[in-house]
Amino acid sequence: MKAGVVFPQTEIGDDVAVIRDYTQTVEGLGFDFLLAYDHVLGANPDREGGWRGPYTHIDMFHEPFTLFSYLAAITETLEFTTGILVLPQRQTALVAKQAAQLDILSRGRLRLGVGIGWNWVEFQGLGEDFSTRGKRSEEQIKLLRLLWNEPLVKFEGQFHSFDNVGISPLPKRRIPIWFGGSADVVLDRMARLGDGWIANPMPIEKMKPYLEKLSQYLAQANRTFDDFGLDMRIGVRQHGPDTWDRLLAEYQSIGTTHISIATGGMGFTTIDEHLTVIRRFKEHLDG
Repeated sequence: MKAGVVFPQTEIGDDVAVIRDYTQTVEGLGFDFLLAYDHVLGANPDREGGWRGPYTHIDMFHEPFTLFSYLAAITETLEFTTGILVLPQRQTALVAKQAAQLDILSRGRLRLGVGIGWNWVEFQGLGEDFSTRGKRSEEQIKLLRLLWNEPLVKFEGQFHSFDNVGISPLPKRRIPIWFGGSADVVLDRMARLGDGWIANPMPIEKMKPYLEKLSQYLAQANRTFDDFGLDMRIGVRQHGPDTWDRLLAEYQSIGTTHISIATGGMGFTTIDEHLTVIRRFKEHLDG
């Protein structure tokens, strides 16, 4: 399994030196990838009509493409994973351009994780339709592939109209697209269009039925798990060090290809506290 770390978006702050030192430490410890969540807008819970969600306008989120472009310049081997980018609230051509540029600048170290999102306030603020986000995302994936592979694209779909246009420079390789989410329609979509699944953490017994469905959808698409990845996370808030060996063994038994440690939500006040846990997790992996 490749090992990664979840970037503590809402807790790391905006000191560039701290972000630099944290990321270079993660790479120096031998981790394979860094995964970052994505939110563009946060809502005020006291807004008219109310609003409920795990994040508000107070919570800090560094924009993934911009963050990873900076980190690409100060690292050598670390892969950068969006986990996930809320694709249908963004313009497709712009995502294609930004992802291609990041992949070039990082020398092929981008893994683009995408999902349809849950926060309708963000869609409203970004001028996109929340109700059609699933269907739109499927069309977006097809367009991303075309824009990354063809110098000129002609496309007429339900949500996009491209008339003999293209991006330049094109990426130098096939950028992997992984999916978040676990709804039946999403499992079908990722089996047909994706390179892997960034799954939400869940007990192994709850995970198995989803994997069985995904296996069926892969078979329908004439594919197998041999060319399809599975990315799981271990949240320290829910799972302390005494559970790590058991969880690692369980995740390995179901074919997990990528595993990451999430240190957020522990009440840490310094990044050193995050890194202490990350070092301990790496010792478990190496032991």
